[in-house]
Amino acid sequence: MGGNNHLTKLRNDLSSTGPRKSELGTRGMLQLNMKVNGVPVSGQAEGRTLLVQFLRDRLGLTGTHIGCDTSQCGACVVHVNGDAVKACTMFAAEAAGAEVSTIEGQANADGSLNPIQQAFQDHHGLQCGFCTPGMVMSATALLNQTPKPNEHMIRTYLEGNMCRCTGYHNIIKAVLAASGQGVSGPDPR
Repeated sequence: MGGNNHLTKLRNDLSSTGPRKSELGTRGMLQLNMKVNGVPVSGQAEGRTLLVQFLRDRLGLTGTHIGCDTSQCGACVVHVNGDAVKACTMFAAEAAGAEVSTIEGQANADGSLNPIQQAFQDHHGLQCGFCTPGMVMSATALLNQTPKPNEHMIRTYLEGNMCRCTGYHNIIKAVLAASGQGVSGPDPR
């Protein structure tokens, strides 16, 4: 939705002012160039900077959540060159030159929800919402690979995503609905 405008402004800010030494230090800095949600971005980061940190702290894309920092919860799932990746276990430098997609880039061009996001809303596939960005990104990757998955396939694919509210039933229904498969109406709230 507004993510691309934010990235365009950030790209211009980075190219005109560059990073402050107090933010990044003076040693071990890498110049990173990549496309994030279709927008070319450039910035500096230490070699040890994780992709999730670069996206959140450097680019201001806070929809990618940090839940565990150990690749257990899936709240940080993004797409790198079309593959679902847990951004807490990938160095930002590994994404240099890549196409990175975050939850901020998932809405339709007019700002409306894409079919997967709409299905999550329609089928109450979210409660507190903390896991939702990672769930949506994982579901998107699954549906890109397997347009009509069965329930078992969905459950298996989403095993790496945890919902602390235990809303899995409605998440599964949302993914089935997003795939165009018949699903009964939304569960009562």
